[in-house]
Amino acid sequence: MRSCEIVGWGTVLPERSVRFGDEVRYRITEDMSHLDMLAGACERALAHAGITANEVDLVLGASAAGVQPIPCTAALVLERLTLDGHAAAFDVNSTCTSFITALDVASRYLDAGDHDTVLVFAGDVGTRFLNPAQKESYELFSDAGAAVVLRRSESGESGVIASAQQTWPAYAHDTEIRGGLSRSPAQAYADADPGDYLFDMDGRRALLGMMRVLPDFFARFHERSGIGYDDVALWVPHQASAALGPMLDRLGIPADRRIDEVAAFGNMVSASVPFMLARALDQGRVARGDTVVLCGTAAGLTANILALRL
Repeated sequence: MRSCEIVGWGTVLPERSVRFGDEVRYRITEDMSHLDMLAGACERALAHAGITANEVDLVLGASAAGVQPIPCTAALVLERLTLDGHAAAFDVNSTCTSFITALDVASRYLDAGDHDTVLVFAGDVGTRFLNPAQKESYELFSDAGAAVVLRRSESGESGVIASAQQTWPAYAHDTEIRGGLSRSPAQAYADADPGDYLFDMDGRRALLGMMRVLPDFFARFHERSGIGYDDVALWVPHQASAALGPMLDRLGIPADRRIDEVAAFGNMVSASVPFMLARALDQGRVARGDTVVLCGTAAGLTANILALRL
């Protein structure tokens, strides 16, 4: 087990909400920026942990789409938090499951003794990239930010038990934003396809790909880690879509020990997993000593799973 524990967490959820039938989605307002949302979540996590940004050794940004191409979003957030301190800052990106990847990376730094305190944040304003003409995605996504403060476990009883990540490149183009960087830079926008700068998803193909690869991916993780379903207090999956429930059923994950809040919150992109984890902690649904599993799929097609003992 890689020694680390969550000592603080914080979230930001936009005040503005919209309804699509019985489902609620949250949309950032024009007077709040992406950076405002991310820094706000970090400030709440630091306050919860009872520390200042100057005590942080490493800041890991885990947003799917950052604030700007250069510098990294982690550096921009750190600037908001402090102009002093000694932290390093960089981004980790596996799109929707970026937080899980970043938590995995942070646990390795902490366990090795390279850092003592790590701030990990995630969050996206996916709604600013949506195409209103693509109803499937336009009515699915929400904006949100979330952050956690991690430290090496003093007791040695908390940490990452096991983790796995894999990408199936045959599905790389099922979910994408093509424009904005070197493939279609900003100066080419006037002559480019405007659709390249908006989120584009082949939902049916993405779902079929997920259904094909996840059962074997999960089976290999359980076999290698030795973690059984009865060992897990709560499963915290990426809230990808309305297909989440049937997919979790197919994987054999008990309904009473999993989070499925897609109808109430939508797909929060990279904030989805940490937001739901923080919500479960706030509600007392999980506590110290419990094992939680963070999991999900992301563009690429990438799958992530991480078992964490709180």
